[in-house]
Amino acid sequence: MSNSLSPADIAKSSAARRALELVESGMTLGLGTGSTAAWFVRLLSERIRANELAVVGVATSSTTMWLARELGVPLKSLDEAGTIDMTVDGADEFDVALNLTKGGGAALLQEKIVASASRRMVVIADRGKQVEHLGAFPLPVEVVRFGHRVTEAAIARTLQDLDVDGREISLRMSSGHPLVTDEGHHILDLHLGRIGDPPALARALSQLPGVVDHGLFIGMADAVIIGDENGESELIERKSILDLGEQMRNEDA
Repeated sequence: MSNSLSPADIAKSSAARRALELVESGMTLGLGTGSTAAWFVRLLSERIRANELAVVGVATSSTTMWLARELGVPLKSLDEAGTIDMTVDGADEFDVALNLTKGGGAALLQEKIVASASRRMVVIADRGKQVEHLGAFPLPVEVVRFGHRVTEAAIARTLQDLDVDGREISLRMSSGHPLVTDEGHHILDLHLGRIGDPPALARALSQLPGVVDHGLFIGMADAVIIGDENGESELIERKSILDLGEQMRNEDA
């Protein structure tokens, strides 16, 4: 690992490099969005240029599409690809059950659609993204621009009945104007502090008119690879967590 990299970049690139070990020629890969996912795209492009891998990617945002094209990673649209073998993406937070908060890069909708079309989702992150409870990072909610203040009020009312520590909502801005996503929507960031029941919150938000989608990825990650500043990495698989939970329930019975 290059000594010129910051500790944060060493951790991110270590996670990305470990994920690259799971890639095989012939795969169709979902390419995530964000600084850690960008490391995966860069390292993947090196393997492609060295004729060590023959793969095709499906980008989860315009930002990732531009990066992949610049680096020579072959791309297809999701409609062209149909099914994706594996998506590699980052996360803003993940908990012990491998539930995720995503959307810091405002690409949560396309990220979730691509992940849902994938046989496997592998999340790459530095250790600072691992939390006991989701909520420290603001939860992005993608909303239709029409009536977005009314949608915000509906979200605020819904939060009153949910197990969260904070209920502040802010409209995400960009260059002094409301941010517009790749799909033409706005982002509301929910500053919750702690989310006591992520699945319940996910269900409640999904039922609100005007909400397109939210940044809670519940039960979607098959594995998380944690990169450390010393260049090492750790693979945590959701199946192992589920097996452990089943074992503990049997012991308690």
